[in-house]
Amino acid sequence: MVFRSFIIRPVARKIAADINRWSANAVAAQEKVFRQLLAKGAQTAFGRDHGFDKIRTYEDFKTQVPIRDYEGIKPYVERIKNGESHVLWPGRPAYFAKTSGTTSGVKYIPLTRDSIPNHFGTARNALFNYYARSGKGDWLDGKMIFLSGSPQLEDIGGIPTGRLSGIVNHLVPSWLRTNQMPSYATNCIEEWEDKLDKIVEETLRADMRLISGIPPWVQMYYERLLERSGKAFIKDLFPNYSVFAYGGVNYEPYRAQLEALVGKRIDSIETYPASEGFIAFQDEPISKGLLLNAASGIFFEFIPADEIFNENPARFSLKEVETGVNYALIINNNAGLWGYDIGDTVEFVSLNPPRLKVTGRVKHYISAFGEHVIGKEVEEALLQVANQQGIRIVEFTVAPQVNPPEGGKPYHEWFVEFDNLPPDISALEASVDTNMMLQNIYYKDLVEGNILRPLVIRPLKRDAFRDYMKTQGKLGGQNKVPRLSNDRIIAEALTPYRL
Repeated sequence: MVFRSFIIRPVARKIAADINRWSANAVAAQEKVFRQLLAKGAQTAFGRDHGFDKIRTYEDFKTQVPIRDYEGIKPYVERIKNGESHVLWPGRPAYFAKTSGTTSGVKYIPLTRDSIPNHFGTARNALFNYYARSGKGDWLDGKMIFLSGSPQLEDIGGIPTGRLSGIVNHLVPSWLRTNQMPSYATNCIEEWEDKLDKIVEETLRADMRLISGIPPWVQMYYERLLERSGKAFIKDLFPNYSVFAYGGVNYEPYRAQLEALVGKRIDSIETYPASEGFIAFQDEPISKGLLLNAASGIFFEFIPADEIFNENPARFSLKEVETGVNYALIINNNAGLWGYDIGDTVEFVSLNPPRLKVTGRVKHYISAFGEHVIGKEVEEALLQVANQQGIRIVEFTVAPQVNPPEGGKPYHEWFVEFDNLPPDISALEASVDTNMMLQNIYYKDLVEGNILRPLVIRPLKRDAFRDYMKTQGKLGGQNKVPRLSNDRIIAEALTPYRL
C-alpha cells in the first residue's frame, strides 16, 4: 500500500509520546512492573517455593530469590516440558525459544502470552519511534527483509519451540506480511548459504527499503547481491533503501565496510533483543546508548560485573545504578524468569532517561594475568585506530597467549581479518596497544611491568571467520564470533587461516 506510511504516522507519534512519558519516569515504571510480576508469580510453583507471599519490598525479594543461570531454572523448565502448568508463570508458555548454551546444552526459554508483546511490540515500537522522531516513514511503503532463523517449529512437551527470530515470524501482523521478505518457504531453509542464494533471488528486483539482521550476515547478503546483479553499490540496486536495523553485535566494526557496499551512509536503528526479553533500543538517533525497556514486563537488576561470581554479590535496582560501572544484567520477567543472569554486561551512559551500552559477555573476557579485559575495551582500542587510519576491519577476536611457541613473554593475540591489509602491521600493533593501555589500567600495569609483551596482531585470510563459523555449523542466523575469550579454543581453530 503506497500510503501505508501516511496511515501509520499518528500511531507512530502516539508510540513515541508513550516512550517519552515512561522513559521520563523509568524508576516508577520499574516499580510498577515489580509489583505486577510479584502478584502473578505468587500463583506459581516457583512463587510458593520462594515465599513470594512474604515479599513486600525489593530487599525482601533479594532475600527470597537468589541469582541463577539456566542450570538453576532448568528443573522448573523440565516440569513444564512434562506437562505441568503454573510452574514459572500462570498457565503454560505459548512458546519455547530454543538457544544454544555453552554449559547447559540446548536451553528452552519460555515465552508467554504476557511476554510476547515485549518481544514483537518493542521491535515495532523502535521502528515507529524512529519514524515519529525522524519524520522518515517511506520504508513502510516498500519491501522489508528481516534476516532470521527458520520459522519452522517443533513440539516440546506440547509447546511450539524454535529460534526466537523464527518464532517472531509467526507474530508478524497481516498488514505487514505483504511487505515482508523473504517468502516463508525461503525462510525455512536451514543451510545458510542456500538460504542466502534464495533470498538474493527473491529480493534482487524488489523495492527494498528496510533491511534488518546482524551486521556480518547482512554484509554477506550485500556482497552476494552485488555479485549477482553486477551493480557497483547496493544503492544502485535498491535506490529507496533507507533504514538498517540491527542488534546482537556492535555495528561499528562493520560500519565502514557496509556503507562502502551500500555506497552511502544510511540511517541505522540499534536494538538489544534476547531470547529472555527485549532489553533496550535506540530511541534517539543522536543519543549515545540504548533506552532501557523499563515499562515492558521486565524488572531489571544489576550486579557489579566483578562481583557476579561472588556467593552474595551486591544487587541493585534501576534507581540505585550509576553511570560508568560495568554491570552484569539480571532479569525478572512475565515469562517466569526470576533472578536470571542472561550473561551480558552493560554500562549506563545516562540515568535520566536510563540509556546503556552492551559491554560484553560475563564469560567473554581475558583475565589470564588478572587484567580482566572486556569486549568494550578491545572494540574501542581497535576501532579508534582503524577509523583514524582508514583501515576496514571485517572481524576480529582476541585470546591470551600464555606460552608463546616462539618463546619470550606472554601476550594478547589478536586475530584480525582486514578488508585490505594495512601496510605496517607493527605500527598498527603499537597504536592499538597504546589504546588498550588507556582502556584498561591493569593491562597497562602488566605491559609496563614487563609481565606481558605488547599485543600481537595476526592477519587472517579473506573470509577466515566465515569459513571458521561454517566448520562450527554456525554460519548465518543470529550466530556471532565472540570478541574475546579467556582460553585458546577459538584461537587454535583460527590459526590455519593466518596469512
